[in-house]
Amino acid sequence: MTALVVLGLVGCDSGTDGTGSAAGGGPSVIAPGEPGEANRTLSAEEARRQRVEDDSPNSADVSYARMMIRHHAQALEMAELVPDRAESSKVVKLAERIAAAQQPEIKAMQGWLKSHDRAERDDGHGHDHATMPGMATQAQLKQLRAADGKAFDQLFLTLMITHHQGAITMSTDLKGQGNNIRMEEMADDVVAQQTSEIGRMRELL
Repeated sequence: MTALVVLGLVGCDSGTDGTGSAAGGGPSVIAPGEPGEANRTLSAEEARRQRVEDDSPNSADVSYARMMIRHHAQALEMAELVPDRAESSKVVKLAERIAAAQQPEIKAMQGWLKSHDRAERDDGHGHDHATMPGMATQAQLKQLRAADGKAFDQLFLTLMITHHQGAITMSTDLKGQGNNIRMEEMADDVVAQQTSEIGRMRELL
């Protein structure tokens, strides 16, 4: 992503001729040039237009989509255990909502990768579960599969809250590192949906 650095507000009484500053005293923005080229100073509006016109995916966008597909897949795996093991009907309904939200998101991210000619996995060198925040370990999943009733409900909620917090962390990081508007919108949706679900889960603990 073309990095843009805000220099700060330019005062109306600065005494400059306004060259390179934003119209009407808005913030100036530095856009680093290509290798061998000088940096350019843009107005805030010019920077906004440039972002809109060039939102080509960068490595952070692609990595986020790939990781979130696997992250969501584990949430679905955990949610599938709920109907046969949960005691609380509220936990069952929560798991249904999680699945209803994350299944379409997986498909959307898979479609996004395909539309940009990117593989779902990085040449077989995908991200290890341990590198993704919030992922349950294999030992934790084994414990969840063995649990039943109220004990299952408590463990499911505890693991899923941590899982959601990890997804929010990944999505927030993407906001500062990515360049693609569509992927940023998906990250916003993840943050909004999972923040709301964390609140519900905490009430059930």
